[in-house]
Amino acid sequence: MIELSPVVIQILQVLTIACAGPGVSGVIARVEARLQGRRGPRILQPYYDLGKLFGKEAIAPVGAGPFFLAAPIVAFACYLTVPLLIPVLTTFGLPLGNMGDILGGGFLLALASFVVAVAAAATGDPYAQLGSSRAKTFAAITEPVVLLVVFTVAVLTTTDLPYVLGATVTSGPEQIIRPAHLLASAALFLVILFETGRIPVETHTGTTEFGMIEEARSFEHSGPYLALLKWGSAAKQLIFYTILINVFVAPWGLAPSGRLDLVLLAILALIAKAILLGVVVAVIDDTFAKLRLFKITEFVAAAFLLAVLAILTLYLGGG
Repeated sequence: MIELSPVVIQILQVLTIACAGPGVSGVIARVEARLQGRRGPRILQPYYDLGKLFGKEAIAPVGAGPFFLAAPIVAFACYLTVPLLIPVLTTFGLPLGNMGDILGGGFLLALASFVVAVAAAATGDPYAQLGSSRAKTFAAITEPVVLLVVFTVAVLTTTDLPYVLGATVTSGPEQIIRPAHLLASAALFLVILFETGRIPVETHTGTTEFGMIEEARSFEHSGPYLALLKWGSAAKQLIFYTILINVFVAPWGLAPSGRLDLVLLAILALIAKAILLGVVVAVIDDTFAKLRLFKITEFVAAAFLLAVLAILTLYLGGG
């Protein structure tokens, strides 16, 4: 059987996230449409949209500096760096996996969000600035939640390496049902709902300015730069899904070695688990009515409270 080198597997991890991200978004959009009684777009529609955008001309607003055009490239590079640090396809660490831990991956995702928000604020467009302001306002609450979740993970496993946490979870069923682990996983799930625009407040597919956060930041981008933002958003969503699935909840189906068949099965397992999680998210998104924007602080505060409870439970003997 063909044995793949660690470098090739690491490249496959990046390609899996980049290529499968739009497909997972297409499945979620299709499921949401079915739940709403609509036919909905094709599952492959995100790929067609990206192809169309890459073929269009890029236009920058008057007064926008070079940072405006560089932001989508920097953000996309940040998104594609995170798969080098997390267990996407294998249970063992890869050559560049020691460049950073799960906290470093969180910093890269935060950097990408910050770069896009700054570029949107620099355009002078009121809608783009509105989305940028909202994103950074609420990120001030969600980022401490991520830090607390990572801190809980570090205490549970005595390290903040995601591969070690995945190995801890698969070591026995009692590891999954630990109260501290369950609370930290729930907090991370709520953060994912916020970061991927699936909270019951934001209108992630509409054009109304009242609930737009993620979509508003890309209003002034066009052509290939808008394609990179949309592609990066889909990749970010799959990265968060991968962290929740392969690190916290279900780190099974990963390849224990570099055999080609095991790696291919790991790719299929990741896509299947991500689609299943996406269906759950779509059901949650369509089940709850949209709330007022100020309610988002209560939603994120709930995630913060779960993270704090995870740490308290850990120190009180529930870890």
